[in-house]
Amino acid sequence: MKVTALLPDELVREVQEYTGGETITESLNLALGEWVRLAKLRRLNEKLNRRPLQFRTDFTAAQVRALNRKVT
Repeated sequence: MKVTALLPDELVREVQEYTGGETITESLNLALGEWVRLAKLRRLNEKLNRRPLQFRTDFTAAQVRALNRKVT
């Protein structure tokens, strides 16, 4: 997607420095991709804080290994 955006020069320089991108486009792709990844992790952590994972009490390590070895 082609986008026109007004960004401060210093911010663009910092993004290029931290991402190591060779071009502004590459740097912005890397930075935005990383931002989205972190936002998804943050959202998942919030969800897990509200409703933590619960493990079945009747499940054993042997049962897990048996399931993992099953051919599907």
